[in-house]
Amino acid sequence: MSLLLLALVLTPFVGALLIPVANKYFKWSAKFTGLASAIVTLLLALAIAISFDRNSSSLTQFDFKVSWIDVFGISFHVGVTGIGLVLVLLTAVLTPIVLWADFYAAVKRPILYTSLILLLAGSANLIFLARDLFLFYVFFEAMLIPVFFLIGIFGGANRAKAAMKFLIYGLAGGLIMLAAIVALTLIATTQLQRSTFDIATLSQSISLTPMQEMWLFLGFFIAFAIKAPMVPLHTWLPDTAEQATPGTSTMLIGVLDKIGTFGMIALVLPLFPNASAQLAPWIIGLAVVSVIYGAILAIGQKDMRRLFAYTSISHFGFIVMGIFAFTTIGIAGATLYMVAHGLSTAALFLVGGHLIKQRETALIADYGGLTKVAPVMAGFFLMAALSALALPGMAGFVSEFMVLTGVYQRYQAAAIVATLGIILAAIYMLWLYQRVFTGPENEKSNLIKDLSSKEVIPLVPVFALLILLGFWPQPVLTTIEKSVANVMQQVDSVDPAPIFAIENKEQN
Repeated sequence: MSLLLLALVLTPFVGALLIPVANKYFKWSAKFTGLASAIVTLLLALAIAISFDRNSSSLTQFDFKVSWIDVFGISFHVGVTGIGLVLVLLTAVLTPIVLWADFYAAVKRPILYTSLILLLAGSANLIFLARDLFLFYVFFEAMLIPVFFLIGIFGGANRAKAAMKFLIYGLAGGLIMLAAIVALTLIATTQLQRSTFDIATLSQSISLTPMQEMWLFLGFFIAFAIKAPMVPLHTWLPDTAEQATPGTSTMLIGVLDKIGTFGMIALVLPLFPNASAQLAPWIIGLAVVSVIYGAILAIGQKDMRRLFAYTSISHFGFIVMGIFAFTTIGIAGATLYMVAHGLSTAALFLVGGHLIKQRETALIADYGGLTKVAPVMAGFFLMAALSALALPGMAGFVSEFMVLTGVYQRYQAAAIVATLGIILAAIYMLWLYQRVFTGPENEKSNLIKDLSSKEVIPLVPVFALLILLGFWPQPVLTTIEKSVANVMQQVDSVDPAPIFAIENKEQN
């Protein structure tokens, strides 16, 4: 199975390299080769998921490890954790959907576009599977390159500014984390008498002073908070989402931003458990601010794509709350939330993208009364909006409920305030739908064409998964169960007793 895991890692990169070669001999080969590579990657991910032992308590499975830079103890080491697996599956699902959606779109320079999407997906897979800190960092930074060009070449009128802002934020966070990585490995070398970047070794075999741990924690956390993004390090996302293509935004917010919250679970908590626990109340408070701030700004947006971006900022606040609640249900809910958010983001940007492309404007005021002229599009957009506001029966509801339950076990006030985000989500999503699809028709509404069958095809699996996980989240929860338990053990945290039981005991 380790070779199967290696094949999963390499397939997107091989596909990206084959595209320009195949295009010399076959028409449409760029799109077909890219789509075929993405589908093969998905099949490999499904094969690994089927073989994954959900009852194993080991940290990783199917490890593939070869020496890379011996003198520094660096290796090409990948392995599967339950949390990493579900995010690899999310990436593997979204990649062919994005490529299919763009298959019929008039994307300029399809060879470059398709190759960059595959490079982005391949980098994300390596990050979710990396068990060597140097390997993690290399692709954490390398992922900036395809996204930069996807925005800068294929984006809107202000694409150059948005791409540069994205790159500056990403590089700043990465350089801060690099300084922390260097310091951590120097400490490890001193204590172990050998160089190592192995994540398990660094989390289990070295001891840090409180001051060392605090500074190193901040170095990693700031980088991941930028990537997530969290307030006040979020300002790059609305500008980027406004200028990027729908496919790029789907991969950016649906996949790349998850690296921030994944890094918090996979690196920050195991490497710096004491600092994480000490700063958890402050981070929970910052996450609550992100929930409310993002939702309020979403209500006031005039541009549809910026509204989607601010909703994501609000949703990432929920995810971070779940992670730093230090409860089993909170971390499990945060992981499920990442999957649900990735799917609902894809639904919003892909359906909204079809609409924006036809009118060449994302201003909400330029639309109205589209239910009559585009009923299929209206139906899919309504389902996307309902999934984003976490309607019961959608995956977002289960994950949001789990997060708030987990947070309430330790931080009752924060959980109560954060529930306001649910009310605000209903306001900004339903009001958006009302302005765009109901009411009087805009003078140019008759120019809008409804979704065709070929445009509906990539949307069907997205909504099918949103509904399936809304009623049956067990496949994801059983996959991540042992990984969540390992994280709880690494941070030496035990779930608190149920609050109602404590109250009854006090009364008696």
